Amino acid sequence: MKLSQFEFELPEELLAEFPAENRDESRLMVVNRKTGEIEHKMFKDLIEYFDEDDVMIFNDTKVFPARLFGNKEKTGARIEVFLLRELNPETRLWDVLVDPARKIRIGNKLYFGEDESLVAEVIDNTTSRGRTLRFLYDGSYQDFRKKLNDLGETPLPKYIKRDVQPEDEDRYQTIYAKKEGAVAAPTAGLHFSKHLMKRLEIKGINFAEVTLHIGLGTFNPVEVEDLSKHKMDSEEIMIDEKATKTINTALDNKKRVCAVGTTVMRTIESAVSSNQRLNEYNGWTNKFIFPPYDFSIANCMVTNFHMPKSTLLMMISAFAGHDLMEKAYKEAIKEKYRFYSYGDAMLIL
Repeated sequence: MKLSQFEFELPEELLAEFPAENRDESRLMVVNRKTGEIEHKMFKDLIEYFDEDDVMIFNDTKVFPARLFGNKEKTGARIEVFLLRELNPETRLWDVLVDPARKIRIGNKLYFGEDESLVAEVIDNTTSRGRTLRFLYDGSYQDFRKKLNDLGETPLPKYIKRDVQPEDEDRYQTIYAKKEGAVAAPTAGLHFSKHLMKRLEIKGINFAEVTLHIGLGTFNPVEVEDLSKHKMDSEEIMIDEKATKTINTALDNKKRVCAVGTTVMRTIESAVSSNQRLNEYNGWTNKFIFPPYDFSIANCMVTNFHMPKSTLLMMISAFAGHDLMEKAYKEAIKEKYRFYSYGDAMLIL
């Protein structure tokens, strides 16, 4: 398939700037791959589609406050630094993005905090906007990480034009987030409330947790018409024995196995055994899923509504079927569903 097949016009007013008032009261479009039927529900109605011993797989990564604002030495110019990946805890080396990048050269120093108590030196260029920084900080590693957390703000996506609000710290995080390491939230999971999780549990639905620490590679634009030439950034994933047992038992018993989000789908599809079961895994994945693709583990998924020409939309197309995905998105626009991170959700059965 070609990049141009994933282009569509999205009215700007459908881009969600704020989350729904209650997590589980966003809207839910239910798309049936067998019948092609589309239903319109509330997210909390999700429970109607699952039975005892079905499994929901969640990504338990936790977003850290990855966006910092500092000042350049001498000129005092305000520079945004987006923390991407810690390269070395001992030497405090980080891969980052800087904006505006043209002003930031190797050897420059950046000062953070009103008291300038945190300093970073640019030691390398990685991409046009990418740099490697060495943070200079006297305290312990724990103190240093606390300092980053105190100075950083919730890394809302750039297309949300408003300022970060205090409630974003909570709402741009799933309620089951545990392992810090993501620079963006696994947004399909944002719709799950404590109340809904409890109701699912009472109904006998099992939960499995895997980890994918989301980097910005997920959102990198695809710039090649031939999709097979697009390269994904690597992201760290972890699948433990407990998760594989829960998921493989459900597959053996022909139960519903639901991937909550594209990050979960990428994680589990990166660790498939030769007999179509899930393996334990601890490492990295740069898997890019686009049509045609045979999925091995999940037989349904929850996902948000994605950007035109995004790798996320391509995965949805591979899972739902391209024609059905197009039909669903046309319907979503007509029915004014809210798109992107804080938007509404889709359940693909």
